[in-house]
Amino acid sequence: QVQLVESGGGLVQAGGSLRLSCAASGRTFTSYTMGWFRQAPGKEREFVAANSRSGGLTTYADSVKGRFTISRDNAKNTVYLQMNSLKPEDTAAYYCAAGTIVAVTRRSGSYDYWGQGTQVTVSS
Repeated sequence: QVQLVESGGGLVQAGGSLRLSCAASGRTFTSYTMGWFRQAPGKEREFVAANSRSGGLTTYADSVKGRFTISRDNAKNTVYLQMNSLKPEDTAAYYCAAGTIVAVTRRSGSYDYWGQGTQVTVSS
């Protein structure tokens, strides 16, 4: 089992940047594909980005491509989400997730463990 704790959320103006972190504890971090998802009030949880076990493969939602970057530091058991050029529509609770699947996937059902979430609010 693995425990995930997100941090780094906050309030930022449109056009600004934030970096989210997700620290993992428990089983070997490199056993997991890592993903970021978000959920805005009244909306379903949606995929944001995912990163393979080695960090060599990534995939992004079209809405964040070119603005967000997912990365991981396996020595620190941490995955990051660098968010640049933030827009008000990026406002949501952001969750990191870990899955034992080999492939990099956008499907939330493929992830086994979830963090508690961190709030990101982008003002216009």
